[in-house]
Amino acid sequence: MPDELSASLATALRDARQDRDLSANALADRSGVSRAMIGKIERGEAQPTAVLLGRLTAALGMTLSELIARAEGERRFVRAEEQVVWTDPETGYIRRALSPTTTGPLELVEVELPAGTRIAFPADAYTFKHQQLWMLDGQLHFTDGDVTHALERGDCLELGPPAPTVFHNRTPKTCRYLVALAKRRS
Repeated sequence: MPDELSASLATALRDARQDRDLSANALADRSGVSRAMIGKIERGEAQPTAVLLGRLTAALGMTLSELIARAEGERRFVRAEEQVVWTDPETGYIRRALSPTTTGPLELVEVELPAGTRIAFPADAYTFKHQQLWMLDGQLHFTDGDVTHALERGDCLELGPPAPTVFHNRTPKTCRYLVALAKRRS
């Protein structure tokens, strides 16, 4: 793995699995990610994609933000230059954790989705969060279950009940959007 964050992410994933008393086999069953791939990620032999991390964190009952915060350590104040940035090695999708902590009721994440990129997440990635998208720049086709929304700069969308989602930038330019995540009430 090329950087310090990736190595810390591997350790944080393993620790989160072990904290929940899950074997790699159990996590594989819950997430649909092979046990072999989980082992490679946890040993730092493979850099996971956003989709893989989304499936793994959903199976662990946490968000990608929470996993990244574990990898970096919790903070209450974070300057822009210190915000954790993660890049999907497969698509170039860039995810910046704006919130200094993920233990509060709200998380803010800025995403840059490169031209032509399509990323899909399963419904269970959203079962414990309320989520809104606010377009900062460009255009995004966002599919929430059976409905596709064409979002442009300034548009805001509140997600409904958990459903499979697809983020698709069909344009020749990178789009940017803010994701606001709030913990669902039990």
